[in-house]
Amino acid sequence: MPFDARALNALDFPRVRDALAERSATSLGTERARALQPSDDPGRIARELDEVEDALFGVSLSLGGIHDIRELHARAQEGRVLSGQELLQAAYSLDGAMTVKRAIGANSRGPLREVALGLGDHSELVRRVLSALDREGQVRDDASPRLRDLRKRIEPLRGRIREKLASTLEKWADVLQEHIVTIRRDRYVLPVQASRVGTVQGIIVDASATGQTYFVEPAAVTQLNNELTRLILDEEAEVRRILTDLSGAFAADADVPMTLITVGELDLIAAKARLARDWRLNRPEQAPSGQYDLREARHPLIENPVPNDIALGDTKLLLITGPNMGGKTATLKTLGLAVLMHQCGLYVAAASAQLPVVQDVLVDIGDEQSIEASLSTFASHLKHLRYVLRHASPDTLVLVDELGSGTDPDEGAALSQAIIETLLTQDARGIITSHLSPLKLFALETPGLKNASMGFQLDTLSPTYHLQVGQPGRSYALAIAGRMGLPAGVLARGEDLLGPEAGIMERMLEGLERERRDLARELETATQARQGAEAELARVRQERETLETRRTEMLAEAAQKAEALYADAIERVRTLRARAQEDTARPRVMQELRELRTAAQKARPAPPAREDRGDPIRVGSNVDVPAYNASGQVLELRGDDLVVQLGVMKVGVKRRDVRLKQEPKPAPGQPKLRSGFSFAGTTPNTFSSELQLRGLGVEEAVEELRTAILEARAMKESPLRVVHGKGMGVLRRTLRDYLKTDKNVESFHDAEANQGGHGVTIVNVRR
Repeated sequence: MPFDARALNALDFPRVRDALAERSATSLGTERARALQPSDDPGRIARELDEVEDALFGVSLSLGGIHDIRELHARAQEGRVLSGQELLQAAYSLDGAMTVKRAIGANSRGPLREVALGLGDHSELVRRVLSALDREGQVRDDASPRLRDLRKRIEPLRGRIREKLASTLEKWADVLQEHIVTIRRDRYVLPVQASRVGTVQGIIVDASATGQTYFVEPAAVTQLNNELTRLILDEEAEVRRILTDLSGAFAADADVPMTLITVGELDLIAAKARLARDWRLNRPEQAPSGQYDLREARHPLIENPVPNDIALGDTKLLLITGPNMGGKTATLKTLGLAVLMHQCGLYVAAASAQLPVVQDVLVDIGDEQSIEASLSTFASHLKHLRYVLRHASPDTLVLVDELGSGTDPDEGAALSQAIIETLLTQDARGIITSHLSPLKLFALETPGLKNASMGFQLDTLSPTYHLQVGQPGRSYALAIAGRMGLPAGVLARGEDLLGPEAGIMERMLEGLERERRDLARELETATQARQGAEAELARVRQERETLETRRTEMLAEAAQKAEALYADAIERVRTLRARAQEDTARPRVMQELRELRTAAQKARPAPPAREDRGDPIRVGSNVDVPAYNASGQVLELRGDDLVVQLGVMKVGVKRRDVRLKQEPKPAPGQPKLRSGFSFAGTTPNTFSSELQLRGLGVEEAVEELRTAILEARAMKESPLRVVHGKGMGVLRRTLRDYLKTDKNVESFHDAEANQGGHGVTIVNVRR
């Protein structure tokens, strides 16, 4: 059913319509905005909200320049001929609608594309009109071959007439009022003095307003003027025929009405989006029936409003009490206006909002006293309350302002309590405002009804406009009267008349307010302490990040220095290797080489420990095989299968059936060298003939091999066992390419199958 018009007016909804109309770009949109009505269809509401969101974040709807051409279309359908300007206006409007349709197709997120389906294709009509008319709405020369031919003949004929008349000016100079050629009634004439007109041979076409001048068409140009008139009449007939054809084509375009309806709808959507930006509105979400939850809700029509949280659900009715001008009615209207705007597909004035779809908003707001109808204020309230009680249900929102006012307070309180009980029985949701103290006590004891009040500062006699749920409001009547200067005797007498029992409620409320203020101060103190702790935690984290950054920088600097030292050591190694070619210098050079390598190993920083990710078993790893009660080296990896060298045997085992064997740590004072052989102290005879190169880069491995060969030759050790692994064979080929070029190598070959096979190269060093 349609929403009650009186409720819409009471909640200031027409002002929202006016705001939408002001933001409409076309008269079509303005018309739609002023006729906007809330809907109770959840699907339609959700669709309209999606359309507004699309207009806000997807498509920028530009509808300027589109006119309401419904009246022009109706006239054309009646068979009337439109003027060139009117046809041009229609063409521009339809062309603008098609431009909007293209923009929606290119940028819409989806919802507006459904709306744009109502925009028809008028390209042929627009093309015909724009090709036949110029920007002023005049028919172009090339609108038709006949019109082009007529206009080509008219202009030369005009020239001939003007030339002929110009040649007679001197002849008639003494009888002319002015020495000019002019046009009267579409015929070229000469201005002749009235007193001399009888001396001129020709036709009098017109006269001046004063009667002093006659405009005469000389007989010499009469035939030419007749021809010009005939051509002009033919031209006008052709122009009218063209305008008639274009008007008929416009009338025959059956998509025009739907296009105009869709333009109005799109303009309304664009106005909703502009209103959401201007008023800082947010999209509401649909909630189950009877559930309302608004955060930081504000009245959109009040300047600088105070936001409040409003929630209804388990609390069916909220009873707001307190002094006048405290914001009770504004809070009540805030909820009602949010519901109406939501059900019109509008965003609402709240940080977030969850609202149900209601069937109607039932209100009793304001004083509608009528002298003519003999209705008092109280009778007017009763009439509205009767309507509210008749229609209240879980799917309606009830908003009653100043319940129980306008009559005896005791009887008003009793009647108000009965009305509230009925509304609770009908499972209605809403807000009620009142000044009656008995209702505050009733709310404390009644499930589904909760007290609330608007904040008030007694010291300044000013409201804070903050909604305080759970606390009934004080009237402050005597306090306000005292601040306003009423005599102390009057106030004292008023307190005596109230009696001790009447003041119990006010004293209780005063105590509650005092406790509330104390709790608010404690909460503020706790909040400040928490914020201080969070700030200190952030400072400590920042300091830790700074220290970590400095530590990383220092480690990088140390690593850079170590790399420099290591590079210097490598250069010295190369120099010593060159000197080692002399037999006499070999012992001393080898001693220096060992010392240098030991120093370089100590200077170079240890690589950072890396988390072992994935499988630690690789080619070359030493593993225990419990099934064979033996240990061996991994030769190949084949998925979950391993090939392990156990003595003289190669066996295939599953990865899960082996255990990685930990390498023994080198003894203190015995640094392990990357090349795989070590020196104990400076003893020259300690030499390992096995060189481990697996895992090294190509260049590094070649350097290690070159150094090992030089040392082996200097110490007359041969052969060398070079372990490089199988893998893809890249390292093996590179090392063998080098061995072919080293003059210190006598020969090389693969190891025996049971000693590593292709994964090991035996190098025979020249002695």
